[in-house]
Amino acid sequence: MPRRPLNVLFLCTGNSARSIMSEALLNGMGAGRFRAFSAGSHPTGVVNRFAIELLQANRMPTDGLRSKSWEEFARPGAPELDFVFTVCDKTAAETCPAWPGRPMAARWGVKDPVHIEGDIEARRRAFFHTYSELQNRLRILVNLPLDRLDRPSLQRELEDIGRGAVMNV
Repeated sequence: MPRRPLNVLFLCTGNSARSIMSEALLNGMGAGRFRAFSAGSHPTGVVNRFAIELLQANRMPTDGLRSKSWEEFARPGAPELDFVFTVCDKTAAETCPAWPGRPMAARWGVKDPVHIEGDIEARRRAFFHTYSELQNRLRILVNLPLDRLDRPSLQRELEDIGRGAVMNV
């Protein structure tokens, strides 16, 4: 793995909640080892207020968060990506851009809290559940012994994280 911070892109359809929370969480938890971004195949253009509220309540960085297209990361001059994680089921079936370099990719599908109906408390609980699931997965990622894993082993670990499995190394 390179000595620079590892660039991680989180993908989702709307880039308003799950991928945004993943970006902020990893930037907060990554201790300078990771630099996270997020994007969507059909961005809403707005970051969900419940996502921002939850991130701020947990003292996670929210400056600069915005809903944007994944096309930004396929253009010349975009950050060289080391990892690409899809955090929703819909983008898993879509054709992703050809990412420059050969970033490792895995599907980390998480239920979309944006589509939960009910009162405000029910919606906040749904966001908290999603936030907690993403936080647990990212905790495993940041604790992987990246310098000791070859590419096939690391790929298996990344896929295991997406399935909710525990770290094997």
